Amino acid sequence: MKMKTPQKHPFEPIVFKDTEILILGSFPSIQSFEKNFYYAHPRNQFWKILETITAYPTLNKDQKIWLLKEMKFGLWDMVSECHRDNSLDSNLEQEEVNDIALFLQTHPSIKKLAFTGKKAQKLFEKHFADLKIEKIYLPSPSSAYAALTFEEKAKIYQEKLLKKTDQR
Repeated sequence: MKMKTPQKHPFEPIVFKDTEILILGSFPSIQSFEKNFYYAHPRNQFWKILETITAYPTLNKDQKIWLLKEMKFGLWDMVSECHRDNSLDSNLEQEEVNDIALFLQTHPSIKKLAFTGKKAQKLFEKHFADLKIEKIYLPSPSSAYAALTFEEKAKIYQEKLLKKTDQR
């Protein structure tokens, strides 16, 4: 049996002083490691979905960061380190999770957490079930998750991420 390689998360969270929704994935793909940025696999639909629902371009890293800032989104992952030998969430083992509770304490503007897939959601529920914060569950933007079309995923992201929070 092949040994899985231990890996540490390679990037810092992207968060701003006015971030309201922290989008949490599981762990960066191997291509994201290589390209040194979140959701960098060419077939991952994350940036295309955000571009579609916001009409902001995502042609390069600066535009992606600008989109996040404009939309008051932050970006991070649940897993800080793990063992794996490919990019599939189902392949992650010996996961150590980021301290989401502490992160929320130090970023009080965050009002919601959005999970881009079941793995991130399950890890949160296992380690932080007691945290009182609104949670949004989004379909995985991975092209490997084919239960929904791109259009269906984009519609769900739009409904859940762009709905107004303070409707009085």
